Order: sequence, then structure tokens, then C-alpha cells
Amino acid sequence: QLHVVESGGGLVQPGGSLRLSCAASGFTLGYYAQGWFRQEPGKEREGVACLSSYDGLTYYSDSVKGRFTIYSDNAKNMMYLQMNGLKPEDTAVYYCAAVSWSVLTTIQSMCVMSGTRLYEYDYWGEGIQVTVSS
Repeated sequence: QLHVVESGGGLVQPGGSLRLSCAASGFTLGYYAQGWFRQEPGKEREGVACLSSYDGLTYYSDSVKGRFTIYSDNAKNMMYLQMNGLKPEDTAVYYCAAVSWSVLTTIQSMCVMSGTRLYEYDYWGEGIQVTVSS
């Protein structure tokens, strides 16, 4: 079965840290562009961090730049999102995703995609809740 599964979410106080993990099964994650997205109730899903395993290029949204780090471990077929300096506005459901390079121009384009094309990405996890609150 081909899928990705997120883990590592939860409740954390402002200023705290969490590491999200994304485990891929049935396919080689490193062959795809990889990314983390988040969605708050009633809002559009937004890309926060995207990674090209081929050349190590990354893209971060302005809202998380300098606080979040995306990286992968090809040997384990996993992707991670290290989140530091968490803020209440980071509260959302976080999703990992992987998409074929055939539909992208740059790694940035993976993160800034919107509308129906976003949901056509090859793999989406079911999402995991991250809550930042005191």
C-alpha cells in the first residue's frame, strides 16, 4: 500500500519545540518533491516548508522562516519538520505531502500551489494536530 503517515504532533507551550515525522510506505520518498502543509479550520491549506532531496534546496513560507527546518532521511524513507519557537498562530493540522517533479517547476512551486492542483499531489497524509497554547 502506498501512503505517508504523520506523527509527532501534540500540545506545546508558546516558545516550545516539536518535531513532526512523515513515514513513507510502498514508494521511495526521495524520488519526489517533499513538503509540509498546514490548515486551520475554515482556511486554505498552505505550504510551510518544501524540500528537494536531489539538491537539498528548500523553501519556507515567511511565517515560519528561521523557526522551522525541513529535512529527510532517505535511508529511513522519512521526512521531518523541526519546529522551534512555536507560536499560537502555528496551531493547525499539519500534513506531509509528496509530488512528482513532472508537475513542478521549482521546489517553491510545490509550497505555493493552491486550488485543485494542490490536492492532486501524489501523496497526502491524513494530517496531525499541532496546538500551541499556554
